[in-house]
Amino acid sequence: MSSHGMSATGTPAPSAGADTGESGHLQRNLQNRHVQLIAIGGAIGTGLFMGSGKTIATAGPSILLVYIIIGAILFMFMRAMGELLLSDSRYHTFADIARDLIGPWAGFVTGWTYWMCWVVTGVADVIAITGYVRFWWPQTPAWIPIVITTVLLFSLNAMTVKAFGETEFWFALVKIIAILALVVVGFIMVAMHTTSEAGTTAAVSNLWSHGGVFPKGFIGFLGGFQIALFAFVGIELVGTTTAETADPEKTLPKAINSIPVRIMLFYVAALAAIMMVTPWDQVDPERSPFVTMFSMTGLAAAATIVNIVVLTSAASSANSGIYSTSRMLFGLASRGDAPKIFARLSQRHVPKNALFLSCVCLLSGIIVMASGGSISAAFTLVTSMSATLFMGVWVVIIVSYLIYLRRYPERHEASVFKAPWGAASAWIVFIFMLAMVAVLILFEDTRQGLFTSLVWIVFIVGVALINRHRMLKRAEEGALDHAVADV
Repeated sequence: MSSHGMSATGTPAPSAGADTGESGHLQRNLQNRHVQLIAIGGAIGTGLFMGSGKTIATAGPSILLVYIIIGAILFMFMRAMGELLLSDSRYHTFADIARDLIGPWAGFVTGWTYWMCWVVTGVADVIAITGYVRFWWPQTPAWIPIVITTVLLFSLNAMTVKAFGETEFWFALVKIIAILALVVVGFIMVAMHTTSEAGTTAAVSNLWSHGGVFPKGFIGFLGGFQIALFAFVGIELVGTTTAETADPEKTLPKAINSIPVRIMLFYVAALAAIMMVTPWDQVDPERSPFVTMFSMTGLAAAATIVNIVVLTSAASSANSGIYSTSRMLFGLASRGDAPKIFARLSQRHVPKNALFLSCVCLLSGIIVMASGGSISAAFTLVTSMSATLFMGVWVVIIVSYLIYLRRYPERHEASVFKAPWGAASAWIVFIFMLAMVAVLILFEDTRQGLFTSLVWIVFIVGVALINRHRMLKRAEEGALDHAVADV
């Protein structure tokens, strides 16, 4: 059966004029340009704009190698995910994949954990937005930008999926233009040997002349992985759009295959430009180096313009997160893994109740900010928690892929979008994720976030195992319904 006739939860979709209550369905209103830009926007997270100051200060120029390594690993992951999503028309979310290949309990755990992933990421984004707003108004209470952002995001997402697609298209476009401008301006400053107020001259040699490529040694190099990893969360977001994409068989491979070029341009080239203009040891970890670099151009409005851009970027990330959490919660409720109230769609085919709950959760950013500490400290705590949760979901998808290779070798052979190296690439990703957990334990400022997310994982796995028999019974009933429908 073509995926075009399926709902987001893998059940046959009702006709377009169907009732929009519990039996409603998500609509395929995302076009190729929306998906491509959502993929780029997902690959350019708040961690790049807000967190790159800290990663540069932690790892020095070796941060470029960090981004190349993470990028290569996550490309392997995305190829495995892409092959899985296109292997069965019933797979529309990661929870569907885990449910089918590992078991109903794994679908429950993956769905709720992915929901929590984006809630936590959204909190990180609203904390970043607070930091950007304080660029203009330093005394702004944290609750004001957080509440305004939450209300705005709810309003945008409550319209239609096409409205979300359009909003994200323009948000992502702003990010892309800003980074390309930074790369071009940076290389022009290097070519012109521009001298900063601190007396340093822009030059390629700044990448190695301030203590070498590994100025903080191997430990500093490892330290760069945490926020750099967070910069990539959302890279898998394009996978959650398949239920609302007009032609997933074409758009998904195209979006995934262009990831390496995007990483080299948007991460490696951008950070290289920053460190060639401002030596790594002069980068302020508390500020966005993007804002700092443009303020060096001498244009009075440059820093303000870039601050608007990075604020837009954080809003874009939160916007993607709210979209993703509402769809995941809708899928869980449709399966009976969440209260039925979240399976209802508005007249515009948007899961409004799921959207409302996800937006309310963003307000917890106010509590995080009220607990004291700097914007950077709050951001690090929340991002390390987010990175751990995302790694948990990524590992589930990789385990699902290994099971898929063993259980359905014929599907793998027939796939037109095979993951390169098959099982070998999946094992490389799996080992890398385990190594990242060890890295998060190593550093005090990321340990707390790691342990908090592990508490969530233990809790949600416990809930799943308690309800395992009920889930298995429901899965058997669902399989019987499908068999009757096929007859």
